[in-house]
Amino acid sequence: MTAPGRSDVRRRLPKPRHLVGLSLTAVPLLIAVLGPLIAEPAVRGPAFTLGENWLLGTDSEGRDVLTQLLLGGRPLVLVATAAVGLTYLLAVPWGVAAATTRRRGVDEALMRPLDLLLSLPSMMLLLLVVALTDADTVVLAVTVAVLLFPDAARLVRACALHAAHTPAMEALRLQRETWWRRGIGYLGRSLLPVLAADAGLRFVGAIYLVASASFLGLTADSAGTDWAVMIDRNRSGIALVPWGVVVPAVMIIALAMGVNLLFDAGARAAIRQSSPKDPT
Repeated sequence: MTAPGRSDVRRRLPKPRHLVGLSLTAVPLLIAVLGPLIAEPAVRGPAFTLGENWLLGTDSEGRDVLTQLLLGGRPLVLVATAAVGLTYLLAVPWGVAAATTRRRGVDEALMRPLDLLLSLPSMMLLLLVVALTDADTVVLAVTVAVLLFPDAARLVRACALHAAHTPAMEALRLQRETWWRRGIGYLGRSLLPVLAADAGLRFVGAIYLVASASFLGLTADSAGTDWAVMIDRNRSGIALVPWGVVVPAVMIIALAMGVNLLFDAGARAAIRQSSPKDPT
């Protein structure tokens, strides 16, 4: 048994960009998860006021900005995360089915409806659906997932096409393996690097859509504690109390950048694991 070399130790150490991504992601996530548990009711004051009782000042309704910040992350993060999870739950089997079928008609039947969804303006559909359902949180998550689904399914199909017609897949067919083991088991492993890199982009897209809906007033939170809602409602007093706009905006930006850096690192790790090892 040989001791690990310096190169192996260096590979195992976290790289600076990984630490940056982890830090950028951890701060807004911790605030989103733990914020509602530690937030305390604050005394209201005059709108857009900085004072001893309000560390970050008050918002447009005289509420403590710090308290609203602690309460405002969870809805945004939960809806975006649920939307991305549902997107891949639909897109991976859909794209793999289109890539592995031997019938062109089936492939066309699966992919052409996606072109119709891609042609619809995302914000228009989001506004219409959420407005008709009184901004229900579940409906918002499902709507965002539907909007992200066509791009994700097309990406999965494009990446799976080559691997779907390799000798290994033919061998699995001859062995009468189930479609789930062939498509999701074998092809799923080959798709991991691409999906890991794409997941960060999808999450940022989900954050953008959910924040846009909240920014336009389509939110189920009547108290208006969503980070995007904070930016919208406090922008008129940015010259007096900038923290009501700056801090929630920084949280959204940090979360988007951090998640992308982490998924980028995950994609690189998946590529290294799936690449053939040097026999020497």
